[in-house]
Amino acid sequence: MVQKTLLLVEDNEDLLEILRLTFETEGFRCFTAADGEEALRLCRRHGPDLMVLDLMLPGLSGLEVCTEIKRDRALSHMPVLMLTAKTEESDVVLGLSLGADDYVTKPARPRELVARVRTLLRRSKPVDPTVTESMISVGGMVIDPVRFEVRAGEDTFQLTPTEFKLLQTLAGSPGRVFRRSQLLDSVMGPTAIVTERNVDTHVKSLRKKLLGFGERIETVRGVGYRFSDTVQA
Repeated sequence: MVQKTLLLVEDNEDLLEILRLTFETEGFRCFTAADGEEALRLCRRHGPDLMVLDLMLPGLSGLEVCTEIKRDRALSHMPVLMLTAKTEESDVVLGLSLGADDYVTKPARPRELVARVRTLLRRSKPVDPTVTESMISVGGMVIDPVRFEVRAGEDTFQLTPTEFKLLQTLAGSPGRVFRRSQLLDSVMGPTAIVTERNVDTHVKSLRKKLLGFGERIETVRGVGYRFSDTVQA
């Protein structure tokens, strides 16, 4: 098995060491950075498989680092797991809208962090050209799993792997109501240590990225979500 490489970015020296020891014990190769500039330098030099990124950093913030990474074509598909002490929903949604794939709030449990990282790495595996998935066309929107692309007319929407899988699940069965627990199993996997609140946050980010098409992801109060292919008048 190929050893996966992580870049751990955290300005708290003690926490950074705990993160390094946790992931190295689990078999990962780790690089560490304590500020945004160093994180970008190491990222471009080593091309890690995933970044664990604290939002509150000296110099460049975690959000600025995430923006730079997603602008770099060589690194834009690298999963980013945000690690933050902030609990405000707006900060989390902003991070996800900039391209982060998931988030964990401090204090984070080591087992949860490892589980989240493994889940993101599984979802970010390159598409096997020998395996074909059906293209989904619904309500004027096309979801192409081979090209990892979502488009509508001349518009192309840039989604994270988590958002892409979420949209693929909902739009693959238009009109069907999915419970949050079902979406967690489909998108994150049944063994992932996450809460239903994560689904709400990803849906909010997805709606924003899809612009007007985001209105087709409907909330079914007290149950979950569904995708409607009915164009609103």
